[in-house]
Amino acid sequence: MIKHIVMWNVRGDDAATRARNLALLKAEFESLRGRIPGLLHLEVGIDESRIDYACDVVLVTEFVSRQALLEYAEHPEHLRVRRTLGDMRSARHQVDYEVPSH
Repeated sequence: MIKHIVMWNVRGDDAATRARNLALLKAEFESLRGRIPGLLHLEVGIDESRIDYACDVVLVTEFVSRQALLEYAEHPEHLRVRRTLGDMRSARHQVDYEVPSH
């Protein structure tokens, strides 16, 4: 299994705009559940700490294989979400790693 974790900061000139952008980002990624072959788990968390070095939102996904993650990157539904969100994200951090079988 492969975990794919992405963290973003979102754009917005005021708190209301940022809150709308976060809600849209969360809803768009959550719309992918059940639509991507090989996607086992998807969760979106919005930061509550408000510390200055925290990211605004995290996406935690699990895929059956590295190949499934590669296919997700080009899947039409994922590309639709990316187009919808456009450039609302101002910073992006990513970690992908294999989870050992026990």
